[in-house]
Amino acid sequence: MTSTIGKLDTTGNAGSAGKAAQLKGFKHSKPGLLLGVGGSAFGAFGIVKDIRKARSEGDTLKLVNAAVGALALLTSTALLIRELRRLGSDDILAG
Repeated sequence: MTSTIGKLDTTGNAGSAGKAAQLKGFKHSKPGLLLGVGGSAFGAFGIVKDIRKARSEGDTLKLVNAAVGALALLTSTALLIRELRRLGSDDILAG
């Protein structure tokens, strides 16, 4: 006689597969994408701080690192915006 609380999946974790699927779906939903864009905008403050610090110290390597980080942030933000546009174009009621 075994007593379990909740439903166990094959790995023994209670409901972790369902939660993972929900989180994966949230990533590609409109609120999830907007949250990603907001996170990218918040990350821009850190990159600006790094660039200013590298300039004031005259450290070229830190400046290059901050510039590469800025490019990565721009690329990820562009990808998120493209996903948002695709979500809007898939909506029949959006027009």
